[in-house]
Amino acid sequence: MFTLFKPDPERTAAELAYRRIVEQARQPGFFLSGSVPDTIDGRFELICLHAFLYLHRLKDEQPRAAHHGRRFVAAMFADFDRSLREMGTGDLSVGREVKRMAEAFYGRFAAYQEGLAADDAVLRPALARNLFGTTVPKPAQLAAMAEYIRGQAAALSRQDTGALLAGDIAFCDPPVSAAPSVRANGAVRQ
Repeated sequence: MFTLFKPDPERTAAELAYRRIVEQARQPGFFLSGSVPDTIDGRFELICLHAFLYLHRLKDEQPRAAHHGRRFVAAMFADFDRSLREMGTGDLSVGREVKRMAEAFYGRFAAYQEGLAADDAVLRPALARNLFGTTVPKPAQLAAMAEYIRGQAAALSRQDTGALLAGDIAFCDPPVSAAPSVRANGAVRQ
């Protein structure tokens, strides 16, 4: 019975990693100067992007990181499930919506993986389709995000594997686009 209350360090690490990813995905710079839509979809896309970056880094640490990666993905989808319920999605629809989100996540994972392995001619269209899905980004915004992703992947590759597996992720600042963005009140931000 006492094992029910015993801390699970692997679960704690996976949940911490997920919290760090959500914190990064909520950085205002992505929405203000990066022009990612500040919507439920835009926030989901940023979580998927940062989860991809984290898992992409951990793939180099197999088999050591395999179990942690599964725990991380489980924590992420448990949060998606909880969020859907908080937004009022009915119990009968939650499973279908989580399945749709999983398919979307793995599709983006494959697209970003391919884009990161290739040049920006592959990465930028993947970003336009997914991250900016409901808007039409300017070339400068796509360039800034592509540069951010490549820089973030490089920064994560230099981070200590043990720290990453403990959920201690250090992210770079959000990108700053040369293109002005529009605030909610209609004012242009340079």
